[in-house]
Amino acid sequence: MTGVIDAHQHVWDLERADYAWLTPEAGVLHRTIEMAEVLPEFEAAGVTGTVLVQSADNDEDTDHMFEVADREPVVLGVVGYVPLHEPTRAAERLAELRRRPRFCGVRNLIHDRADPHWLRRPDVDESLGLLAAAGVPFDVVGVLPEHLEAVLAISERHPDLDLVIDHLNKPPVGGDAWEPWASLIARVAENPRVHGKVSGLYAATGDPADWTVDSVRPVFDHALEVFGPDRLMYGGDWPVSLIAGGYTRVWQGLSELFAELTDAERAGILAGTARRFYTLPGSESLDD
Repeated sequence: MTGVIDAHQHVWDLERADYAWLTPEAGVLHRTIEMAEVLPEFEAAGVTGTVLVQSADNDEDTDHMFEVADREPVVLGVVGYVPLHEPTRAAERLAELRRRPRFCGVRNLIHDRADPHWLRRPDVDESLGLLAAAGVPFDVVGVLPEHLEAVLAISERHPDLDLVIDHLNKPPVGGDAWEPWASLIARVAENPRVHGKVSGLYAATGDPADWTVDSVRPVFDHALEVFGPDRLMYGGDWPVSLIAGGYTRVWQGLSELFAELTDAERAGILAGTARRFYTLPGSESLDD
């Protein structure tokens, strides 16, 4: 397959859903943001497919994404929300979403929850078992060491569950605190069913736009070493990337790193991994 798949993109409509984190303090992000705004930059970058990922822990945001997917052929998959802390309702919602074309995964905003051990709760664990049984991948949007530690526990409890670490669990880009992130991400990657998204790799402190290719390189190199190109996927993280210089700046910066790879490695990160992990249209054409 040709073309780039962006495995991590958002849209949101402030009139359609409640986004608790989208306050006026979010600056340029505090507005309704539609797909049309990024399409020219997709075209310039060679992006021919994208995965929409939930931005709020409610059904309304997920339903909005599916409406966008219905009218935008570039959308190949939708990662939606189910209430993992309510197993009965989670089972009902999961069954409903699985009947929808393009549904490809589940995510909860665990990084916004006060309890860093939320993923290890018995009710959440029961729902993760539902995902594993249904063959539905789970996006882990972690930011703390405790989130990676939870992934280690989940891997043991649910060995058949496919997981992807969004934004590589917010590594110390441009900072000095290499540990415990480096060791934990390496341990997490020992599970062959855990993948990573090369996305959202902005400055760890201060202005998110204060990242450079050189500051991202050691993080990317470490992720490449522990996951391999077959378990990494590119994500532009638009429109959150607006706080880090915009879609094109992020794409061009990461492209410098990808250019140092072999053609096969680059093809995996830019399309093949996402197709396989999310079972996107065209996956059946890939070799096993």
